[in-house]
This record gives sequence, structure tokens and C-alpha cells, in this order.
Amino acid sequence: MQFFWIIVTLVVFSLQTLAGTNPALAAVDTLSASTPVVQDVETLLNQAFDASNAGKFAEAETYWTEIIKQYPDNAAMWSNRGNVRVSQNKIEDALSDYNKAIELAPNAPDPYLNRGVAYERLKRWASAIADYNHVLELSGEDPLAYNNRGNAEAGLGDWKAAIIDYETAAELDPNYAFARANYALALYQDGQTEKAIRTMKNLVRKYPNFADMRAALSACLWEKGKRGEAESNWVAAVGLDRRYRDLEWVTQVRRWPPEVVRALDNFLNLQ
Repeated sequence: MQFFWIIVTLVVFSLQTLAGTNPALAAVDTLSASTPVVQDVETLLNQAFDASNAGKFAEAETYWTEIIKQYPDNAAMWSNRGNVRVSQNKIEDALSDYNKAIELAPNAPDPYLNRGVAYERLKRWASAIADYNHVLELSGEDPLAYNNRGNAEAGLGDWKAAIIDYETAAELDPNYAFARANYALALYQDGQTEKAIRTMKNLVRKYPNFADMRAALSACLWEKGKRGEAESNWVAAVGLDRRYRDLEWVTQVRRWPPEVVRALDNFLNLQ
């Protein structure tokens, strides 16, 4: 799920992901397709994913728990249950699941990436960065790891490092719009306002329904005195996502940088 300045970049860890890394972890794949327990697990997997996609995370957790009972040595199942626990803000429980997944599959990058997100929820920035560094050691040029490391560096206030990581993520995956958006926001925080606004405009041109960038552009253009253009973008932004009216959500959940939040506050209060 991404879902989340932080786009929560949680990675769904599949059975196929593990098949080439540890035969014991691919146990479900090696059973006969006609075996009743396999059919039951396939049903549970479909139910777990359907519940997650519908935002029914508590329900999804019960399915993953049942699957884990049948396949306690499958790292993918532990990591996926950790994901739905993060989505319920059950962070310590999620960390326990990720730790188990890492114990079972120490060379698989996904549990480290997901654990990093959980550490970010606890504002354990250094621990998150360590996990993202390990992902990059294991899997090389991973745009998700670079973006998430940028998030953690932003949490520490190291905006220059965050800018580098966001830009790297966007270059590795040109379609990774949120990495480029995070790059633009970090540029604004770093005082590179013209470059930030130019990047935001390019994103809005490419993705007209990108509420995050339209809202940020509204705030930044307002600061520049371009009030008509700011208001035009704002109408589109709140039409797409009304949460940008809520400064607490923007600050605590979306985690915009302080200078962009201040600009939005000024815009909302017509200062």
C-alpha cells in the first residue's frame, strides 16, 4: 500500500518473491494444486488482499494470521501481516512481524523496507535509514528505498540529503510522481523556491489530478503574490481531496516540510 510526504511505501511480499531465495519459504508453491489446504490458502490470500484493498485492515489481519498458522516459516506472510498492522497503527506488533520475516528471510529486501516505514511512524529516523540502507545493499537501485530514506532524512531535518534521495528515486523511476513531488517540497524548504515551483508546475501539467501538488502550488504561488493562479489551483486541489484544508493532517500525516505548511497556513488565512 504507499499509501503515504510520507507516502507509506509498504511492499506486498509475495510467495513468488521468495521462491528463488529460499525453497523452504515457497512451500505453498511446491504442493499439488489439488491439495485442499492449498486451495484454502489461496482463498485466504484472496480474502486478505481484497480486505486490504477495501481498507478493512482488521479483517485482513485475521486472514494473514490464519495463513501464518498454516505456514509459520513463510516470511512473506509475516511481512504482509505487518503491513496491515501498520495500517491500523499497531506499530509494535508490526515490528514484531517484520523482525520475524527478516529472521526467516534475511536476504529479502521487502521486510526491511516495510520495517523502515514502521520505524518512521515511531519517529525512529536513524533506525529507518539503517533499514533503507540495507535495502539498497541487497537490491541496488531501488527507487522506493531512496524515496523512503528521503522521508526519514526529512524527519531529521536533513533537507539536502533528502533532496538528493528524492531526485535519485525520481530518476530511477520517471513515473514515480510522489518522489518528484517530495523533491519539489524539499527544494522549497531548502530555499530553492523558483526551482520548487517550476517542478510543481511540471507535475501538475503532467498529472492534472495530482491534488498534493496543486495544493502545494497554491500555497507557494500565494507566497509569491500570484494570487489568482494560487486560487485557481486551490479550487482544483480541494475538489480532488478536501484533506488539504486540514493543517494538522498536512503536517502530521502527509508531512509537508515546515515552510510549505507555513505558506499553506498563510493562504488559508488570507495573509
